[in-house]
Amino acid sequence: MDDAELQAIRQARLRELQAQATQGGGSKSSAEDAEKRREMEEARQTMLVQILDNEARERLARISMVKADKARGVEDLLLRMAQTGQLRGKVSESQLIDLLGQINQQAKPETRIVYRRRFDGDDDDEEYDL
Repeated sequence: MDDAELQAIRQARLRELQAQATQGGGSKSSAEDAEKRREMEEARQTMLVQILDNEARERLARISMVKADKARGVEDLLLRMAQTGQLRGKVSESQLIDLLGQINQQAKPETRIVYRRRFDGDDDDEEYDL
């Protein structure tokens, strides 16, 4: 099996697990749910290993220590890009940095500072007359 076939099989298995998780009823025990979440996370990490080179994976791990939600969003984006065929090879650290920069620019809210000056009505020049 080549890498493309193996990745397609893993992605199909991940979709199956996600579908089962969303369809699952309340009759399952918490141990089974935990096991399914662990399997899904393991499949996710396996796909990320295939997508990212070592330096990029280390950088993403450091980001997840500080901002777990942001790292999770980047992982989701990378997995979607891989599934749609937008990635040609492994993502390098510099490509990951560029991707993070693009995400930061899109997510950065525009900051505006508005000065509201109060008018007291006592602004006479009489104070300055001596």
